[in-house]
Amino acid sequence: MATYDQIRPTSDMSETDPKEELKISALVANINSKFYQCEATREDDEDRWLQAYHNYRGRYYKNVAFRDHEKSRVFVKVTKTKVLAAYGQLIDVLFGANKFPLTIQETRVPEGIAEYAHLNPLKEQMDSSQNVPGVEGNMDYIPGQGLPTDDMSPSSVLGFPGDGRDLPKGATFNNLEDNFLGGLKEEYEEADLTEGPAPSPEMPQIKPAQIAARRLQKLILDQIEESNGSIQLRNAIFESCLLGTGIIKGPFTYNKTLHKYVESGNGSAREYKPEIVKVPKVEFVSIWDFYPDPNARSMDECEYVIQRHRLNRHQFLDLANRPFFSKEAIEECIKMGAKYNKKSWETDIDLEKSTYPDIENNRFEVLEYWGTIDAMSAREEGLDIDEDIEDSTEVQVNVWMVNGKVIRIVENPFKPFRTPYQSFVYEKNPYTFFGIGVPENMDDAQQIMNGHARMAIDNLALAGNLVFDVDESALASNQTMEVFPGKIFKRQSGVPGQSIYGLKFPNTAVENMQMFDKFRQLADESTGLPSYSHGQTGVQSMTRTASGMSMLMGAASLNIKTVIKNIDDQLIKPLGEAMYQWNMQFYEGELPIQGDLEIRATGSSSLMKKEVRSQRLTMFLQTVQNPAIAPFVRMSEVIKELAHSLDLDPEEIMNTKDEAEIYAKIIGQQNVNKGTSQQAPIPGQLGPMENNGGVPAETAEPNNPGNGESPIGPGNTPMPGEMEFTGQVEEPA
Repeated sequence: MATYDQIRPTSDMSETDPKEELKISALVANINSKFYQCEATREDDEDRWLQAYHNYRGRYYKNVAFRDHEKSRVFVKVTKTKVLAAYGQLIDVLFGANKFPLTIQETRVPEGIAEYAHLNPLKEQMDSSQNVPGVEGNMDYIPGQGLPTDDMSPSSVLGFPGDGRDLPKGATFNNLEDNFLGGLKEEYEEADLTEGPAPSPEMPQIKPAQIAARRLQKLILDQIEESNGSIQLRNAIFESCLLGTGIIKGPFTYNKTLHKYVESGNGSAREYKPEIVKVPKVEFVSIWDFYPDPNARSMDECEYVIQRHRLNRHQFLDLANRPFFSKEAIEECIKMGAKYNKKSWETDIDLEKSTYPDIENNRFEVLEYWGTIDAMSAREEGLDIDEDIEDSTEVQVNVWMVNGKVIRIVENPFKPFRTPYQSFVYEKNPYTFFGIGVPENMDDAQQIMNGHARMAIDNLALAGNLVFDVDESALASNQTMEVFPGKIFKRQSGVPGQSIYGLKFPNTAVENMQMFDKFRQLADESTGLPSYSHGQTGVQSMTRTASGMSMLMGAASLNIKTVIKNIDDQLIKPLGEAMYQWNMQFYEGELPIQGDLEIRATGSSSLMKKEVRSQRLTMFLQTVQNPAIAPFVRMSEVIKELAHSLDLDPEEIMNTKDEAEIYAKIIGQQNVNKGTSQQAPIPGQLGPMENNGGVPAETAEPNNPGNGESPIGPGNTPMPGEMEFTGQVEEPA
């Protein structure tokens, strides 16, 4: 790829006219124009976010003014409690099992891969029996040799209608071979498997579609955990609770360093040889730095998005080590110096004013653009585009620019094309891109609670002290009105005790606090988060019982379920699909997980279903203890499903069929030995090591058991007066 320096004028910087330096390319001007348009159209949203942020912090916003007689500036931080309660409930539901809430399952009717496959021991016999002559006979058939291969009739090659050898739709020469195992074909190549469920419970069978789905889920969850995806998702969920919208970026390719030490051959010393591998990475993007298409109402409608980066010098220089960044352009920007335009909302967020001016001079403002541009502008910036594409054709690109200079421009590498951002809302606003958070829902209630709390405190400041009524005409002149214990007032006229009156100011704090409590209840209603769901004390009436509290908590979780459904549909499922596409496109190494898969984000319902499913599987295991039902149940499959419902890996905790048989014999033998050792010896009966010349019971012959027992008597020789049983019963004469 051509760098920016290779396509711009190569004149010396010292000889360049300052006016020429201000000229920018058409692409930069186009992106700047879109950025300013996005910034202007979201000003109202920024005011909402600032109000929500200040309510969460417990600070009055700049649009709140106080009268001179209002002394109290108290702010009751109920908003913070509600936001943390919503965030805690979402995290508890989504990450209750300490794993990323993503599930990958096979479709109900898998295509390209079988739902069941079983081991058919009669397949070879069935294949060899295909050459046996039919009802009408075959004169070319030779017993033991079948049909001759050098003289096959055309009908045997082409077949006939109804012979079961019809070609499927879309079949070609390459895929004509029946591959019902999908990506598992090489793994089960030596196994003689047949498509379909096993005809009997004793016959082994596998589920290829399910195996492929669970392997892909395991791979994706491992990749997300290694890139700290759970932490990034938690940050996005918190911002959605606070501001109404959360943004996750990714997955995008990231070069990860694997720290490896190998033997160097010099004694015990080991040589450090790191390895660089490509891994997917997701990261949290703050809503303040995210500028979507102003005409879009969702990510699917966005024609472009712009992310604003605030980088220090080290972070900016580190971009040169990333793929397709122009190192020369980055060094040139470093020579020009850092330039950062602080936004108005950044000043409002900084509640504590710093005494150090110009603290942002060491930051670089970098704009990252994902969207479409015309092919002509892309060619002007040095992007290699197919000559068949016309100049007016739109192409998907990713552009990074700083101070009017392009430092990276590449075509969108994702196929199919997608924008690597997932946006989800706490509460959907059907006519705007950004959602509604908890503070905005209870903004009015928070303001009224603050007002009544201030009124109560100001009133108590007066009602808590006496108010004096003084008759100055009855007092001597040159006296202070200060009141303290032992104070003496000099009176010159009037009746004693009538010069100074002590009055009690009316107390209205009770009425104010009643209104405060009323609007606290309205805050519960507006947010859908009752106070008892986050620790309110003084529970009364029916909620004193466990069942009553359980019903109330279940009703209170309905609002959270709606939020989780938004997260499932707008974040987890698109992110899972993007992770699947990344692995199909960029994963290095073998990937035997191809199949008919479906990304499902079930959120709270999946966790609740897992609990119910595990309980039902446990009850089912108790039911199949009945000997009449046990032969009809595949016990290994039931145990696997129970392990999955408990978030356990069956491959780690379960034995194979052969291992299960070995352990069953060992456990059975231990039980036999235990039962034998507990039996007391009968007089005249040999012990387990005394019969057969001291041969152990384990090595005794089947017809000569060495356990000292016999169908006839305690030994191998019939007792006097007894007849040896031969398996035949003589009928009486």
